Amino acid sequence: MRAHSFLPLLALGRAVQGAALDGIRGVSPRDVLTSNALQASGHIDDLRGKVESRDLCLPCAVTDPRPTYMRGLQAALLAGDTAFIWSLKKLCEVLTVWLHFDDDVCDGWVGLEAPSVAAAARAKGDFSRGAQTFCSNFWSTCGYPAVEPWNITFPSPKPAGGRPEPSRKMPPLKVVHYSDIHVDPLYTPGAKTNCTKPYTNDDAPGSNTSPAGPNGEHMCDTPLSLEASMYEAINAVASDAAFALFTGDIVDDTTWETTQAYNTASSQSVKHAYGVMKQKLKRVYATAGTHEAHPVNLFQPSDIGNDTQWLYGLLAQEWSPWLDPAAEAQVNNFGAYSTKYPFGNLRVISINTNFYYRLNFWRYKDFDNKDVENQLEWLIKELDGAERAGENVYIIGHSPNGEPDTFWDPSHYLDQIFNRYSATIAAMFFGHTQLDQFEISYLDYAARNASNAFLTSYIAPSLAPTTGMPSFRVYSVDPETFGVLDVTTYVADMTNPAYQQTGPVWEKYYSAKEAYGPAVDPPLTDPLAELTPAFWHNLTEAFDQDQKLFDEYVARKSRGWNVTSCDGDCKKAELCQLRAGRSEDNCYDPLTDKTPYKHVDQYDVSFSVTAHTLRALANSEGGLDKLKEVVEEAKKNVTAAAK
Repeated sequence: MRAHSFLPLLALGRAVQGAALDGIRGVSPRDVLTSNALQASGHIDDLRGKVESRDLCLPCAVTDPRPTYMRGLQAALLAGDTAFIWSLKKLCEVLTVWLHFDDDVCDGWVGLEAPSVAAAARAKGDFSRGAQTFCSNFWSTCGYPAVEPWNITFPSPKPAGGRPEPSRKMPPLKVVHYSDIHVDPLYTPGAKTNCTKPYTNDDAPGSNTSPAGPNGEHMCDTPLSLEASMYEAINAVASDAAFALFTGDIVDDTTWETTQAYNTASSQSVKHAYGVMKQKLKRVYATAGTHEAHPVNLFQPSDIGNDTQWLYGLLAQEWSPWLDPAAEAQVNNFGAYSTKYPFGNLRVISINTNFYYRLNFWRYKDFDNKDVENQLEWLIKELDGAERAGENVYIIGHSPNGEPDTFWDPSHYLDQIFNRYSATIAAMFFGHTQLDQFEISYLDYAARNASNAFLTSYIAPSLAPTTGMPSFRVYSVDPETFGVLDVTTYVADMTNPAYQQTGPVWEKYYSAKEAYGPAVDPPLTDPLAELTPAFWHNLTEAFDQDQKLFDEYVARKSRGWNVTSCDGDCKKAELCQLRAGRSEDNCYDPLTDKTPYKHVDQYDVSFSVTAHTLRALANSEGGLDKLKEVVEEAKKNVTAAAK
């Protein structure tokens, strides 16, 4: 049986209140607080005055009635902690029935996220950019607010010239890249896979129509057997790799049940995963994924609280064998680091992209903070030092800079930095989407062409089989410039009968240079030539002209699983995404596309039950009336429980 912890009903009664917000620091939403936590901190009185005086205007267009959902959330806050959490939980139960979730999913997930959602709902002024972005991301009632201009000052001007040509003096190096492993230590062969919870195989093994095989299913997270087989395959095809890149997401998707202890424990989650990596791989440069945090996605800036500090300390400890002491201290500070590869002229910089993630509800509270934790200032300092030292740089992170999941403002600011140091940065590596993709950064996004392309982001497919066949990549890399010469993806084909019978069989799926090199203009087939940003742009041009070639790319995104056609508007959107090194240029329109990310199946990659509840509220008929009805019911229940 896939064991589910017996959580308290976080959204019910006096004994299960949300964490105090703002001035009350370091308290987990799972801890029991008094029902007067928000009132005692003064936030309710402050909010009541603003609502009654109508200082809080409506976000988005005032002609659109739906933005009043923000005021509805604020009204729910006026009813107190318990009523606010109960209201969100009840809305989750009522409005997400199409997802067929059990009540404990709503109880747990909403209870964990409610404190940060409350902080977001109290964003000062409904016309604030944070409130408008919240409205755009979760209610799709308006577009994103324009990026707040910020012309970053750099220590020195950008030098003339660009990236060096490959040296061709020595054999290429191998670099492994894997991501989004989502290991489920409680995966149970024989249990049901068509579940009433996302990404689990729940219920006891026995008589059911969809029993889970021993090595994983598409509707489930990664069993330990699949995790082990990936490392065996890596050592079989790239035992001589210089190092590996891991771009985050370890914890499984039962995130409504996680605790700090669960995410940390040596037999589960973070300690387990890095313990295996230390045993199986020589050197791993890693980054923090959204799922490593508890609650999931919520990386709390230190000017709000220290709820994420435990994770930074844990990662610093787990990454220490591969880092120098200065880099280890940086991780402990804000989850990022810069370190020198000891056997070549390369610096690896791991950035904490989770500060820029749309489901990190804490960020809506301090949305106008241009440089959270001063990470951008730190990044400039590290890149400038690398430039002066003549080093090449790899930048790694979890969420790509051009995806709809990334806030526009920090994406824009990061792109300025990448542009300035484009002669130093050899490539960037990300995960999160769980698909086999790439993105291109341009000097001028109004003229996206080969001559303007300056940087490539390599986005790795996942080990977790929820978006396709389990996968990892091996890069062929110039040993002097560290430019990427080729990308080879390896997969375990789950349709192979041996997959469940004797174990996953890992095979080469495709080489980017072999598959695409002859198709671009000019062709690129030289094994020692770099896959430059211009090459990747030329490939998008070839996709535009050759539907068969584009169809092959689409199939490879999911590694050949559940492939669907993509033409017309779908193709335009995909090509735009490939040419989007910053998120404001990816052509995603929140007014028309309600789901910026979808798995190949029904679920979002960027999944949050609370986000789905908010979206369902705006999309349901009579949503405002339903919200009012639920809040009134919550008040009555709270009053009755207090007697």
